[in-house]
Amino acid sequence: MAHKSADNHPRRVLVTRFSALGDVAMTIPVLYSVALCNPATQFIFVTRSSMTGMFVNPPANLTVKGIDLNAPESKGIFGLNRLYRQLRDEYDFDAVADLHDVLRTQVLDLRARLGGIRVARINKGRSHKRRLTRQTNKVMLPLTSQRARYREVFFRLGLVVESRFNSLYPDGRGPENLFADITPPKSQGEKWIGIAPFAKHKGKIYPIALMEKVVEHFSRMPHVKIFLFGGGKEEAEVLGAWAARYPRTISLASKRHGFAVELSLLSHLDVMVSMDSANMHLASLVRTPVVSVWGATHPYCGFKGWRQDDNDLVQLSMTCRPCSVFGDKPCHRGDYHCLAGIAPQIIIDKVTAHL
Repeated sequence: MAHKSADNHPRRVLVTRFSALGDVAMTIPVLYSVALCNPATQFIFVTRSSMTGMFVNPPANLTVKGIDLNAPESKGIFGLNRLYRQLRDEYDFDAVADLHDVLRTQVLDLRARLGGIRVARINKGRSHKRRLTRQTNKVMLPLTSQRARYREVFFRLGLVVESRFNSLYPDGRGPENLFADITPPKSQGEKWIGIAPFAKHKGKIYPIALMEKVVEHFSRMPHVKIFLFGGGKEEAEVLGAWAARYPRTISLASKRHGFAVELSLLSHLDVMVSMDSANMHLASLVRTPVVSVWGATHPYCGFKGWRQDDNDLVQLSMTCRPCSVFGDKPCHRGDYHCLAGIAPQIIIDKVTAHL
């Protein structure tokens, strides 16, 4: 049976966030900070097994638990009940911080409440997001950031919530030996640029032909090395072709290197070019500047990279933007001008400012 401390602060908090990759990455500055601010409390973060690798150098009182949600024993209401019993038996938590608010976590929340356990659930601000993304009469005001929404959940549990996170690496840079198979260490005067041109949805992907012009431009600079980030067969083919075509350009898409390797490499980049995607958030975790490209989505929705500079945002001022929170809706105009209308030189200029 779980016991609460005398001051009513929880002793063990179960924290849930299963997807998406970028949203899980955004939990890290908050989760690490809360753990550091509340050393007497144990935190158990439950997420998909595939995402546990990004939690590098966690605080001592933070445990990251990976769950295979595709396994037969984890599916359906019976699977969730089984999962809840396993987590309860193993960790004896006395509070739940739901950072996801989907049917799966709602079932876990209900089980906790029925057992007399405190639950705090994220307020996603769905109605405000609908007003921001609707076609007419948009309310163009910046919404509460996703990280602030995460912080609010812990605050409602009575925990101290202050910013204590600086980077996944205490020294600011990850170990160079982790990416030795990809590239030698950076030489004196050499500049490293990362480019992640893909995203999950079309409304967030800058036209590949235009992004190739950015790659071509910087590949002509003898002191610059370019690293291409992506995954999946189609992305690997595109990035592999660029790596073969342009000098000092390396694709990481042909092999799964894992979070430890890629995060360490990201920490040594001078600048990253990314869509509104997970790579923007991963680079943010190691304090690498990101030139982020926005199309159907908008920073006002609350998903800007952690501590990223507004001057590094690339976006067009259009009355139809944003039309989607996640970039998954078809373009109302049919031409995705919000992305196709961005000149490569704009991205080139912002990257050059960091070199």
